[in-house]
Amino acid sequence: MINRYNKNRKLLKDNHVYSNDMEHDACGVGLVLDIKNRPSFDIVEKGLAMLCNLEHRGAVGADPKAGDGSGLLIQIPHKFLEKKVAESFSIPKPGDYGVGVIFIPNNTDDEKKIKSLIEKVCLKEQINILGWRLCPTYTKELGWSVLPSTPVVYQLFLEKPESEMSQDDFEKKLFILRRCIEKEVLEISDQIHEGFYIPSFSSRTILYKGMVLADQVGGLGEKLGFYEDLTDSDIESSFALIHQRFSTNTFPTWSLAQPFRMLCHNGEINTVRGNINWMNARHKNLASPSFSENDLNKIWPVIEEGQSDSASFDNALELLVRGGYSISEAMLIMIPEAWQNNDIMDKNLKSFYEYHAPIMEPWDGPANIAFTDGKQIGALLDRNGLRPARYLITEDDKVIFASEMGLIPVDESKVKSKWRLEPGKMLLIDMEAGKIITDDEVKANLSNELDYESILNNTQIVLEDLESDETQKVSLSEANLYSGQKAFGYTQEDLKTLMSPMAVTGQEAIGSMGTDTPISAISNKKKLLYTYFKQNFAQVTNPPIDPIREESVMSLVSFIGPRPVSYTHLRAHETPEHLGCRGVLVKKKGGGGGGGGGG
Repeated sequence: MINRYNKNRKLLKDNHVYSNDMEHDACGVGLVLDIKNRPSFDIVEKGLAMLCNLEHRGAVGADPKAGDGSGLLIQIPHKFLEKKVAESFSIPKPGDYGVGVIFIPNNTDDEKKIKSLIEKVCLKEQINILGWRLCPTYTKELGWSVLPSTPVVYQLFLEKPESEMSQDDFEKKLFILRRCIEKEVLEISDQIHEGFYIPSFSSRTILYKGMVLADQVGGLGEKLGFYEDLTDSDIESSFALIHQRFSTNTFPTWSLAQPFRMLCHNGEINTVRGNINWMNARHKNLASPSFSENDLNKIWPVIEEGQSDSASFDNALELLVRGGYSISEAMLIMIPEAWQNNDIMDKNLKSFYEYHAPIMEPWDGPANIAFTDGKQIGALLDRNGLRPARYLITEDDKVIFASEMGLIPVDESKVKSKWRLEPGKMLLIDMEAGKIITDDEVKANLSNELDYESILNNTQIVLEDLESDETQKVSLSEANLYSGQKAFGYTQEDLKTLMSPMAVTGQEAIGSMGTDTPISAISNKKKLLYTYFKQNFAQVTNPPIDPIREESVMSLVSFIGPRPVSYTHLRAHETPEHLGCRGVLVKKKGGGGGGGGGG
């Protein structure tokens, strides 16, 4: 069957009408969970109900049955899966097997090729396949524009290689295996790879998602959903992470539907191009006892081209977690709160953020993110707090979090507390301990693990603290000054409109957005090298942000100098004797509060 959707997408891309580098989204996010980690079908039903009630946050095109994507991330429902595969093969106890959810193009030849290749890769990586299960799907409710790209959905069951292997190590092994499979499929052909995707590959979580409407994921009332599994009362979970996508500046695809493997996101990562570039530049610096050099080569690149900002964030988060960070710590490193101008913040916490600032640049933009690794689950709002996020906790130890309140009925007499997620704050539930960990407790525990303040004092140089000789004055004649300005590309506009006000008032001039100046690449005048490069910015729902007037949440700090010798991102490799920036912190005092970029 010809995939008209992908064909049109390619046509637009080839003619420079569309670029997947500009993909952002503004969606509906939510989670419901049992704090005491008690799996039930009720949680799954509540998650599906919340998803249906977030329908207004999704997009629908000319085809009324075609949406931008919806999904549900839950715990692996052992009782349900054990029942479903009993006639074909048996599965061990929970934690001793993993499940990979795999989208395969709806083509018999491609299906055989991909399954055969996956089996070869598993054999090569010494992981035993327990069996395959064809996940039953109902396609009659899908729109005419969605059907051509609808994949066949398989569940692949894999046995833990060694009985004494920890579940975290098994998760890491599955992560490496998944990347090996993805890279091998890519080598077959681009066309096959276009319709191939692995939504989840874990021993803890399983994902049901697709390019379907909210009420098509698991059905609504008498209406059947795409995934027939979600109607079975034996499918139980103690949490459900849900997402309804509204993509702006992008095309919907089966792979970009959310949740992803560890998170779902409402907002835009404005810095995504720089974040991806920095991640790509780190290949040679990564090292850890958790990953051999061969393993790191297998998983690289961590972030593939052509993904959305949310998918790229998920890939980077997965690397940190598989490398030894807890998911809560990894989230704080990637999306730090405003710390630099916060004079009442605990010194240890401020040092924690300052230490990580040159190691991992912030993934910045308005963000409301719900996340889980199967052990911890929570939500985080970025430092600006420009996305809605509210939650409530009930007397029977249930937590409901979403982009808005009222998604499902709740008996108000049983509500213990309710509040909004504040800028830079985290809502975290430890599923293994069966308790809520407050934002203060999370940050206190992480910031007190090491003496970050001493590490910074021993490894950073603050330019403002250095003693300097008397400033040497340089005088230029008017002719020499003009020649120098001309050589370095200064214009009359720069001198009169920008530089003079800055010299007189100390403030940057404000002007309207947009310019009719030809871009350097097509200008008929000679331009300086730096004018060929422009900063990317979100073109959707974000108001302009001024780093001076909004200095409490913005940062103009720069770090220069070498990266740490052990610059790894992989926590297992860090020891106190080789921590630190070993660089120079430029303009530490004043101006900005969010955390610096990489230097």
